[in-house]
Amino acid sequence: MKRFFVFFLLIFSFLPVPLSAKEKSVSEEFNVDEYIMEHILNSYGWHITTWEGAEITIPLPVILYSEGKLDCFLSSKFHHGTVAYKGYALGFTKETKGKILKLQGADAHFTGVLEKEKKYDWNTHFIDISITKNVCALFISITILCWIFLSVAKTYKKNPNRAPKGMQNMMEAVILFIRNEVAIPMIGKEKYHKYFPYLLTLFFFILTNNLMGLIPVFPGGANVTGNVAVTLTLALITFFVVNFSSNKNYWVHIFNTPGVPWWLKFPLPIIPLIEFVGVFTKPFVLLIRLCANIMAGHIIILGFLALIFIFGAMQPMLGVVVSPVSIFFYIFMGLLELLVAFIQSFIFTLLTALYIGMAIEEHH
Repeated sequence: MKRFFVFFLLIFSFLPVPLSAKEKSVSEEFNVDEYIMEHILNSYGWHITTWEGAEITIPLPVILYSEGKLDCFLSSKFHHGTVAYKGYALGFTKETKGKILKLQGADAHFTGVLEKEKKYDWNTHFIDISITKNVCALFISITILCWIFLSVAKTYKKNPNRAPKGMQNMMEAVILFIRNEVAIPMIGKEKYHKYFPYLLTLFFFILTNNLMGLIPVFPGGANVTGNVAVTLTLALITFFVVNFSSNKNYWVHIFNTPGVPWWLKFPLPIIPLIEFVGVFTKPFVLLIRLCANIMAGHIIILGFLALIFIFGAMQPMLGVVVSPVSIFFYIFMGLLELLVAFIQSFIFTLLTALYIGMAIEEHH
């Protein structure tokens, strides 16, 4: 019983506080959309929690290049979107919320409190290379990966003939699994060595960010692999690896597919057209599958937590009654998302290996 109590105490202690910057009192209506979007979208600061009406946020570097000038400052200068700094401000309308905009005209270098009722002249023609929440989370996950694999490599170097143990043993088991169950079957025993480092990098990068996203407190909680920009980049890298590695046989199967009746190729090239479109839909499938699954998991988990505050706003006792049910489904979905984190990492790596294998397969 004591262990059960401690377990639930830990769960409650790690739950994110669903309060937005606009909430001035407990009686104010809880905004579900704002709460969920705040957690799954990228931002210029890392929001930790809200304590007695004040936001606790880790400010991140804002780096902007405009008109030959580089401006660098912390996101705290914006004061959660209420203040302009050096002519820059966070958008506060529905269309511009969460974006950095540049003031024009007389307000081009304005620093001060923004008037929400005033119509400002905005400019978006500048380069934004800021360290956002997702970028910061990427640096953290890369640091973790480098620490793990450099430690494992150091252990191998010190004791080359000793049986692996601890972290070394766990990493070796996963690496051998990816080699024996993914790389060799999909690419071939003779050719997999060239692509194996890339497949390992994909698997561990996606897995680490998936797992970090499930941790509700800093340095976790960022929706990195649920961000389209990240999954698009991974899909594009796979696209270039596949197509630059492809041989003549691969393109022959696309534009002159063997075994297909001639009337499906000429005069209207139906099959070649379908095959050519498939070259682009393959990475698109990778992009959507990973992004949609991870983002959906975050939304569902946050939705279950939001139920407590929705019912609590109607009647405080309703919030108390609904809490155990919401917490149960929160834990259930958390465990399910833990499984999904591994499955999605494996599927992305498996499909990448399959596409590479299809591209370099020799004619039989």
